[in-house]
Amino acid sequence: MIRPRIPEEPLSRLAVWSRRVAVFSIPVVLLAITIVRSGLLELVPALATFGGALALAAVAILLALGAFVVIWREGLRGGGYAVLALMIGIGILAYPAYLATRAYRLPVINDVTTDPIDPPRFEAIARLRSRESNPIAYAGLRAAELQRAAYPDIEPLLLNVTPQEAYNSALAVITRRKWRVVDARPPQPGRRDGLIEAVARTPIMGFRDDVVVRIRPAQEGARVDVRSASRYGRSDLGANASRVRALIEDIDDVAGTEEEKQKKAVSAKTPAPKKPQGPTRR
Repeated sequence: MIRPRIPEEPLSRLAVWSRRVAVFSIPVVLLAITIVRSGLLELVPALATFGGALALAAVAILLALGAFVVIWREGLRGGGYAVLALMIGIGILAYPAYLATRAYRLPVINDVTTDPIDPPRFEAIARLRSRESNPIAYAGLRAAELQRAAYPDIEPLLLNVTPQEAYNSALAVITRRKWRVVDARPPQPGRRDGLIEAVARTPIMGFRDDVVVRIRPAQEGARVDVRSASRYGRSDLGANASRVRALIEDIDDVAGTEEEKQKKAVSAKTPAPKKPQGPTRR
């Protein structure tokens, strides 16, 4: 006996296309990240590729929402396709949307320093920047006012160690972070400040940001000033302030650890005082 064949409900074309567009946006995002991190092309084409991936993710979300409406009204299949497309699209757009909210709340600056009056200068790194990069000179009083209002905790670091020890601590922290050290000049008493120039990379896209650390003698030890500047873009979305803050804290921790080691070494070498003996009875 031949069983009657129950015809399957047709598949929603919107759901199919939403999944196709969403899946295609994934390799486009990976391609854009690879281009930026490897430096194969200029930044503008790489960002255009990334923007195209975001546009594809947005289109996939719109197609998925349209598919839900059609499936609900006409009873078509394809709900799983639409759900997958919606999840991929939201996953791709979530982090850029978070950055957009930060850009709305944070000041439009791309250069942060602990010393706006006399900021550390980029010397070796200045020769690495292209013409399309941001200006190497500090923006001036207006940028300093915006920084002070948004990041009042960005201050110079004062250490109770010698300038050479502060320089060694800063270089150790930068080396541990695996930043590319472009120039490193230890301090020379009475002649020059200690200076470390390095290139940091952002976590996901791998944008290159420039960092300079300056070490000067202070009355009770050493003063450490840090400057972090983005090569591209009007706003750094708070990345430079976070980098300066974290770098200052790490240098302070390393220098404090070395100071404690020196105190323990000195106390270990110092002989213990002899206990006074009482009068001898005969």
